[in-house]
Order: sequence, then C-alpha cells, then structure tokens
Amino acid sequence: MASTEPQAPSHDDTARRPGRLSGFFSALGRGLIAALLVVILGIGAAVIVVPAVTGSTALTVLTSSMEPHLPPGTMVVVRPTDAADIEPGMVMTYQLESGKPLLITHRVIQRLTTADGEYLFITQGDANPQPDADPVREVQIRGTVWYAIPYIGWAATAVGGDLRSILVTIAIIGLFGYAAWMFGSALVQRARKKSPADDDADPLTPTEEAPQ
Repeated sequence: MASTEPQAPSHDDTARRPGRLSGFFSALGRGLIAALLVVILGIGAAVIVVPAVTGSTALTVLTSSMEPHLPPGTMVVVRPTDAADIEPGMVMTYQLESGKPLLITHRVIQRLTTADGEYLFITQGDANPQPDADPVREVQIRGTVWYAIPYIGWAATAVGGDLRSILVTIAIIGLFGYAAWMFGSALVQRARKKSPADDDADPLTPTEEAPQ
C-alpha cells in the first residue's frame, strides 16, 4: 500500500498572495491618480480652453441673488448672445451701467420691444422678491449663461488668470507624462509575468528516467 504525506504549500504560492494584494493596491492607486488628473484637466478645459475657443467669458458669482440655482462661488461661462435670441427664462449677464465693469447675472422674466425696434429686458434674481428696477438695454448685454461649475469660482478668484493658465499647462503635461509612465509600467509588468522556469526549460533537451 502506498502511503502519502500532506504537502506543505510551496514557497511560490505563499509569495504570490502578498504580491497580488500589493498589485491590486498599486493598480487602485494608479487609477485614482489618473482620475484626479482627468478631473483637473476637465476643469481646466471648461474654465480656460472652452471660453477662449468660443469667445466666452468665465465669471464668478459673488452674491446670493441667484440662489439656489447659482450660489456664491459658482463659476459661470457666459457666451455672447444676440438680443433677438434672448428669451424669458434665460440667465443673462449684463453691465449695470453701459461701459462700466460691474456685471449682474440675473434671469430674464420679460422681453419688451420699443417703438424703435430695440429690445428691453426685465430681469430678476431667483432669490429676489421683486424684479430689478431698471430694464436692461441691448448695449448693456454681455451674453447668456452657457454652463456653470459650482465652487470653482472661489478658486479662480484666488488664482490669477496667468497662474490659471500655468496650472492647466502643468496638469496637461502631468496627464500625458502619467499616461506614458503607465504604459511603460504595463510593459515592465508584462515582461515580469513570464515565468523564469519557462525561460530556463529547454524543450529540445531529453530527460532521463531513473531505473525502476
């Protein structure tokens, strides 16, 4: 009768488990970093690239007159819009006085037409109980809100325009650099996965059997 003995787990099996765990956390970390870089790049594109390409302007909401739709700290991207295309319900950015830098972003609640064919707009903040006192003339209009990004406005206000461009450039370079590093790491890991035993074995070398 042949007897058998339980075999202890090989050293290779015990060594692989920690390796697999560390590989999982390594992949997780790389994924999180990649996701963070993509988010930074996306925000940079939305705040700088898209406005520059489309001729729009990124502005920060400073007051609570448009809450809850546009709370303070929200960044709004305002694109030029013809007065004839502005309708009630749209959110419009305009100069409080024509030629002055102070801007207001309120919702259009009514559009009027003068005898001369000029459009006038009655506006009101979403959080305000009454419409704005004076109608908005065409010469005051800067555009309508295209899209908004919550909370980003505070950061954009704290960081100057030139520095924003530098940060976005760094993010782009970092993203491409990280992609190249991940590609190189994948090639190295693929090479390491090849079993050393497979490399050492020679399929053309005959094996000898012990005499029975």
